[in-house]
Amino acid sequence: MKIDISKELKELGIEQVNNGVCTGTVWKKTAGSPVESFSPSDGELIASVTQATAADYREVVKTAQEAFNVWRMIPAPKRGEVVRQIGLELRKYKEPLGKLVSYEMGKIYQEGLGEVQEMIDICDFAVGQSRQLYGSTMHSEREKHRMYDQYHPLGIVGVVSAFNFPVAVWAWNAMIALVAGDVVIWKPSSKVFLCAVAVHKIVANVLKENNVPEGVLNLVAAGSRELGDEFFSDKNLPLVSFTGSTKIGKKVGRLVGERLGKSILELGGNNAIIITPEADLEMALRAVVFGAVGTCGQRCTSTRRIIVHDSIFEDFKKRLINTYKNLPIGHALDQKTLVGPLVDKWAVETYQAAIEKVKEEGGKIMVGGEMLSGEGYESGCFVTPCIAEVENHFEIVQNETFAPLLYMIRYSDLEEAIRIHNDVPQGLSSAIFSRNMLETEKFLSHEGSDCGIANVNIGTSGAEIGGAFGGEKETGGGRESGSDAWKAYMRRQTNTINFSADLPLAQGIEFTL
Repeated sequence: MKIDISKELKELGIEQVNNGVCTGTVWKKTAGSPVESFSPSDGELIASVTQATAADYREVVKTAQEAFNVWRMIPAPKRGEVVRQIGLELRKYKEPLGKLVSYEMGKIYQEGLGEVQEMIDICDFAVGQSRQLYGSTMHSEREKHRMYDQYHPLGIVGVVSAFNFPVAVWAWNAMIALVAGDVVIWKPSSKVFLCAVAVHKIVANVLKENNVPEGVLNLVAAGSRELGDEFFSDKNLPLVSFTGSTKIGKKVGRLVGERLGKSILELGGNNAIIITPEADLEMALRAVVFGAVGTCGQRCTSTRRIIVHDSIFEDFKKRLINTYKNLPIGHALDQKTLVGPLVDKWAVETYQAAIEKVKEEGGKIMVGGEMLSGEGYESGCFVTPCIAEVENHFEIVQNETFAPLLYMIRYSDLEEAIRIHNDVPQGLSSAIFSRNMLETEKFLSHEGSDCGIANVNIGTSGAEIGGAFGGEKETGGGRESGSDAWKAYMRRQTNTINFSADLPLAQGIEFTL
């Protein structure tokens, strides 16, 4: 199946060959090697992007530094007004941008639209946040002294986003950074450069109409060969927000840490759902299926493991297998499709290798795991989602496979279920399905889930932007988006004001000249 999106590409300003560097309203001619973007849905060439070089990047940094000196002094509510207008502009382009996200990345159309809606939602959130960059006042131990803390902009925020969320992760970071008074340099995944180009085309009009300095929002489209460690080691970037694998995240953390910079790391997940005998099984089924096969299992919050009580294990397995056998798999832009393709053929090879590893370790494949070919599947990126009965200690189960591979694990009591749940290196998202308050509260307690996100009667995937997003352990510990995540994008300062005629010292120290 082939779907023509030439109309949407034209509307988004995507040309056959696109430059990979933008400083807000100015596109720079780049000299790096070209990257061609092919749709995983039909294998068709969409367009290409000429990558930025290290020299291009250094020029962008200079422009961003100059812009920061101006942008930080604009009142936060006025910065919020610019973000509000960006949200309005994104609303105008929700349909074509959502379609491009689906076509270039492979997630189904509804998920593509949902991702753009996330951008819109974080704009709305950030507008309100622009009037709430609050500090606290403290009582001083010294007479006629006042103490308080306040937050100042950091500077240039480097944002590295992954292929699975080509536009939303940038927005989570960039919109909060903007209202905080920071400027942004975005380094997107080379698998989805066109989405990043489209976003900068969309926001350019807003920046121009508001006379936003060139260099506040910047794009540097470059793969690791063109621009690698230099980005993370650059002391001009006080904060780097990185979304990607745990393996690369550890390297990023080391490079940023060596220069004592700040990092927000959003890394791998090995997310589980505990399903108890007290669960609504139909509700749990819907949550598990979306969590496991949504975005073809390529979300950091995808459901990787389900931990099911012995008494309902066989019943739930039967329901799950029957559902999997009837999942519509196909072109991401086909409205009937529920499971689109994996992002590329390398992802398919990784998926197949993981399934072989499951078999080697003694796991049982219950359904799926095949590569699809023939009419409609010519791109070579389509697979059938797989369910395997395993034990939690298997090496393959302990590691994240970025594909629709779901593990079923038995348990006999809730303490065992929670122990199994927590017994993986990652700690991003988690859930329990139960109508028993004692079970759900235990799961949310200090002895329950060790993840950054813990849900009750909701799946692991699909977090709202109002809460801080992120996880613990090898997930990196970073937080983005809502709640008080804004504080990571600012530097904290404690201030003390003496409004007396004396100079008393803290702790009652006497120092007389």
